[in-house]
Amino acid sequence: MSAPSVLFLGGTGTISSACTQRALEEGFEVAVLGRTAGTTRPVPDGCELLTADLDDADSFRAAVTGRDFDVVADFRAFGPDDVSARLDVLRGQMGQYVFISSASAYQTPPVRVPVVESTPLHNPFWSYSRGKIAAEDLLVRLHREEGLGMTIVRPSHTYDHTSVPFDGGWTVVDRMRRGAEVVVHGDGTSLWTLTHATDFARAFVGLLAQPAAMGASVHITSDEWLSWNQVYEVVAAAAGVEPRLVHVPSDAVARVDADWGAALLGDKAHSMVFDNSLVKALVPGWTATVPFARGAREILDWFDADPSRQQVDHRMDALMDQLVAAHR
Repeated sequence: MSAPSVLFLGGTGTISSACTQRALEEGFEVAVLGRTAGTTRPVPDGCELLTADLDDADSFRAAVTGRDFDVVADFRAFGPDDVSARLDVLRGQMGQYVFISSASAYQTPPVRVPVVESTPLHNPFWSYSRGKIAAEDLLVRLHREEGLGMTIVRPSHTYDHTSVPFDGGWTVVDRMRRGAEVVVHGDGTSLWTLTHATDFARAFVGLLAQPAAMGASVHITSDEWLSWNQVYEVVAAAAGVEPRLVHVPSDAVARVDADWGAALLGDKAHSMVFDNSLVKALVPGWTATVPFARGAREILDWFDADPSRQQVDHRMDALMDQLVAAHR
């Protein structure tokens, strides 16, 4: 019996690169479609690289014409138009379409936690989340009316060794090491879930080409819940410093930077913890195993190994100075 085949639409991002590697390890025949081979995360050995532009239907169609895939995992679709464009090309050439949605699609703020898959989808604060919700609605309708084989996966905050988990990225660590205050939204006590990409990938690949996952919507997250104060403290410890935290209301952040504020009000400002019973039932034996303290050390080790990676966003740095001065 031949190994199942999977096509990753976008396979070199923080989440998708870990999933690509895991699929290879699990024996899948893996193809990755992207514009070029050049990326900060190269396509792993053993993958077939299909070069195309997903935004160009003719280019996309030319790359996959005559090909059939057991699974297509789409990390590059952000709304219903994207999903429709993929299906226009791939209908009849795949057994399962896996749409990577977002846990930010869940009701915001949540009425109750932990969040389960049946929690309503509603986010009035963030257009990114609303696009994901609309794409999910389309897929559910097509599954119901046309029998489309599909699975919806909702990651929450998933990171790897290259990902400082703060708005501003490395800029926050740089400020910590300079002894400057850092901005923490709200009072820092809301709970957050950080999931290592390798943990996510083990569960994700377990859903591929699995009949029980057809038609399912499932989130994949860690079971470790930390307050935002603790997240900053864990990163500071990995950086070898004591953090100086200044708490700033999320709506005050939104007044000085609309995009930063939308990401807070539409996601990070609210306690988000998850019940992972469904994914554990679909992928028996799976549980997240990487605590954030270990992940934070991986992040600092990677950035410290090459100082050229330590890029400061001077605009964000200035915004943080402004907010600290107003709310110190």
